[in-house]
Amino acid sequence: MAKTRQKPDLLQGTLDLLILRALQWGPQHGHGIGVALRANSDEVLRIDHGSLYPALHRLERQDWVQAEWRVTENKQRAKYYRLTAAGRRQLAIERTRWSRLSAAIARVLGPA
Repeated sequence: MAKTRQKPDLLQGTLDLLILRALQWGPQHGHGIGVALRANSDEVLRIDHGSLYPALHRLERQDWVQAEWRVTENKQRAKYYRLTAAGRRQLAIERTRWSRLSAAIARVLGPA
């Protein structure tokens, strides 16, 4: 039987946390954010552009990220995103929420 590689589903709100975290490493264009998340998750997290870009636009509307057009290393125009002060505060809030949620899930899944 062929082994299929399943794509893990992200909990609602988790993508925002991951994007904010990726931008904590420095400004990046959308594709670069996806690459960074994939690389830093040992190739487990593969965020498709159909989810990534709407999330980036939502974060921009909430003033958690700011964007500006730049030229990439490949000489293409791309929108680069960076974390704002409000985004750094939101990242701290989201990390706390994630810690509480993951600890609760671990308790439920732990030994009976």
